Amino acid sequence: MSAHEEDVPTAYSRLSDDTAPTGPLGALLPLLPGLATAAAIAAIAIALRNLIGIAALSPLILSIVLGMVIANTVGAPAWAKPGITFSLRRILRFAIILLGLQLTLSQIGEVGARGLAVVVATLAATFLFTKAAGRLLGVERKLAELIAAGTSVCGASAVIATNTVTEGSDEDVAYAVACVTVFGSIAMIAAPFIGRLLSLDPVAYGLFTGATIHEVAQVVAAAFQGGDAAGHFGTIVKLSRVLMLAPLILALGFAAWDRSAEGPREGRARRGAPMPWFVFGFLALVVVNSLVPISEEIHQGVAFLASFLLSMALAAMGLETHLGKLKRQGLRPALLGLLASLFIASFGLCAIKLAGF
Repeated sequence: MSAHEEDVPTAYSRLSDDTAPTGPLGALLPLLPGLATAAAIAAIAIALRNLIGIAALSPLILSIVLGMVIANTVGAPAWAKPGITFSLRRILRFAIILLGLQLTLSQIGEVGARGLAVVVATLAATFLFTKAAGRLLGVERKLAELIAAGTSVCGASAVIATNTVTEGSDEDVAYAVACVTVFGSIAMIAAPFIGRLLSLDPVAYGLFTGATIHEVAQVVAAAFQGGDAAGHFGTIVKLSRVLMLAPLILALGFAAWDRSAEGPREGRARRGAPMPWFVFGFLALVVVNSLVPISEEIHQGVAFLASFLLSMALAAMGLETHLGKLKRQGLRPALLGLLASLFIASFGLCAIKLAGF
């Protein structure tokens, strides 16, 4: 090591001397600045959403936007990097696990076999269509995969969850989140008009919104435009669709393992494909929520915590996103997001009619 390098200690080397804390406290200290930064952005995003008063405006979206504003103006400070990275990985996975307490097996039963068939068919067809269209448009595989997941499953949450195995860049995630937010919002506005135009009854309209609109908040906002029955059914359908995130991520994880196995032996030894173990935690909490009585207060508290932690993860994502790189993606991914949104709406309507709703 040169003399110059010895004169410029890093944050970690300063904590590694005999006076630095050891054990869990020593590991936690470098994370605190970044965690506090991401938490502050998430809190501001939630406060802004409440102030604006638009329920369909997700704090997840506001968090990534605020993070990007900071990253592209003053820049994310170096001392926050460890905590930001921790938010993108560990906190994100824990938040996804907590989402399991928002769904029960009995709710899935309310959707019925025909309804679930519509949800699964629409999700699978949309994901495969988006991936194929991405190849035709020349959109990079990882970005196309993220747009496909966000459109077919549950918007921004699906994008950041899927990226645990897709491993796209922060700019890929930001672009995909932007696509599903914009086109999901358009779908939310258009859905009531489509429902009236096609004379959909409350069950069919609820199924349509739950099976085709991107974000949970967007589904709730659109579904209740058809009345309480449609709103209730649409929300349950959407939560059932969220459950499909688990098998999707597992399938993508196994696909990533296959791609890793095809690579050079030294590449496999250096870095294997990620295995999304947290998905099993998500499924376990669905089972717990189905079998163990849990008070409404606990449900509300856990739902808020999951939303806050997801907002922290997206704030961290925004802090790592630079607009210059985002612009270089061009308009083709946006066109892919539009085509995917049109496809899921069209396919979903056809599936609903074919299923006899």
